[in-house]
Amino acid sequence: MIGTTDRASVSGEPNARLKASRYLLFFVAASLLHAQAAPPDTILVNGHVITVDARFSIAQAIAIKDGRFTAVGTDADIRTLAGPNTTTIDLHGQTVIPGLADGHLHDAGGGPGVDLSRARSIPDVLTAIKARVQQSAAGEVIVTNSDWHEAQLEEQRLPYRHDLDSVSPNNPVVVVRGGHEYVLNSAALAKWNIKKDTPQPAGGRITRDEHGELNGELIDRAKALVTLPAAPKLTIEALQAQHRKLNEAGLTSIRYPGASVEQYRLLQEMARRGVLTIRVNQLMRFNADSAASMRRAIAASGVKPDEGDEWLRVGGMKLGVDGGFEGGWMREPYAEPWGEGGTFRGVNTMKQAPFTDVVKELNREGWRVATHAVGDAAIDEVLAAYESASAEQSIRGKRWTIEHGFIVEPDQFPRMKALDLVISAQNHLYLAGPSLVKYWGAPRAHRVTPMRDYIDRGFVVAGGTDSPVVPYPPFWVVYHFVSRGTISGGVMGADQKISRKAALQVETINNAYLTFEETLKGSIEPGKLADLVVVPEDILTVPDKDVERMRPSLTMVGGKVVSRRAS
Repeated sequence: MIGTTDRASVSGEPNARLKASRYLLFFVAASLLHAQAAPPDTILVNGHVITVDARFSIAQAIAIKDGRFTAVGTDADIRTLAGPNTTTIDLHGQTVIPGLADGHLHDAGGGPGVDLSRARSIPDVLTAIKARVQQSAAGEVIVTNSDWHEAQLEEQRLPYRHDLDSVSPNNPVVVVRGGHEYVLNSAALAKWNIKKDTPQPAGGRITRDEHGELNGELIDRAKALVTLPAAPKLTIEALQAQHRKLNEAGLTSIRYPGASVEQYRLLQEMARRGVLTIRVNQLMRFNADSAASMRRAIAASGVKPDEGDEWLRVGGMKLGVDGGFEGGWMREPYAEPWGEGGTFRGVNTMKQAPFTDVVKELNREGWRVATHAVGDAAIDEVLAAYESASAEQSIRGKRWTIEHGFIVEPDQFPRMKALDLVISAQNHLYLAGPSLVKYWGAPRAHRVTPMRDYIDRGFVVAGGTDSPVVPYPPFWVVYHFVSRGTISGGVMGADQKISRKAALQVETINNAYLTFEETLKGSIEPGKLADLVVVPEDILTVPDKDVERMRPSLTMVGGKVVSRRAS
């Protein structure tokens, strides 16, 4: 962790904290002198400011000039800096925290598909789909969006083929669940000629019911058997609308975990126009299964590693080796009946040899690698490839990551530590706990995302949601990590709870570390970017459930208000 006790150990300098303290005193003095000559644009006073600096200092007030914090201190000290044109925001005792970040967010959800986010039962799902069918032409394909999970349903199961047939016997229906799974009705199976004897695709799975018949579920690379209607073209206006939602939730920085060149170009244009309201770090993702094809894809993209600035930067390359909830690749078989008689251990979406080939090529070309790995067998594959690449050219200090790392084994921690990996972790268990018990059995499910183990072993862990797989509110992440509470499965894995301070670090300064920006943002200190969130209560002391319900009063990015909630 980067935080109260161990930033020095992360930096590798024995006297780093002493040096940092001396530097901070010098910088505060210098910034105060500068502020006297140039009054701040804005001051926030009468607050409870949790700085998340090296000492987790608490202050009352903040001064901001030209998009950066210039002073942090008492009300009296900060008020004296104000000039005639300074805007004063009276916080009335509210709490200020650094701007929150999501280190693994695909988008804010929504979209044109049938909205299942409010469904709470299988009948709710079917009612929503039936309504769309009744508005659609004969034979038109019906698609849902992915803003839901079966754990939110009373039955805590997926709607399968025959459920969907009951409301749409003729129109093909594709229920999208997360990023790894489709469920089709009979008309959709027929449209794409998926039959009982269709071969299982490599890296994918066509599942069956207890009678051996197709239940409509396609996992990971089996989804390629289906061609969905073209999604609406992504636009700057659509990205702005998403970013407004994220700002309202308290997010000031996000990391897109594997998006297209087209999206990156749109974001570049937004940055050029000055209309970004959230700082973006984007991982690129190319469909390359060899070093040669990766070289060609990178050359065609025209994108270079680490290009960009404080608003938009390329953060590396995203790869993946296994599935999600229903396809994480495990050393041991899934729980029955999902284990299919001890034969099913998940889905390996990219085999060791080509994966290692690509990883080594990316390392040679100066790209940082971030790999989706859910199960312990998937982590084995990632570590083998990373070790092979590092043997050629060390990756230590380059902040390569494992994305998710649900199930990690004791023998893997030392290998991960030797590579100096950063962990990009999310609150999947908060949403999907009961489903994971069904897939993997209770012991494994309760271990999912072992935050305490990671932190106790000295890993920097950056937090996020994987939205829209899990909804994007960042306070749900904090709540789950400190309580291990879930939406419908109670407390799971209580031994993996972490402190409020640690959780706040995970959502702020650790995400800044993940993207090599810990000296730029992630805490409220003079000289850093003025990204902050105001909340009504003290996040360090309120009951756990109040954290889950927390909503920002104000969000600022670069000293500008990007979201304000009416009192």
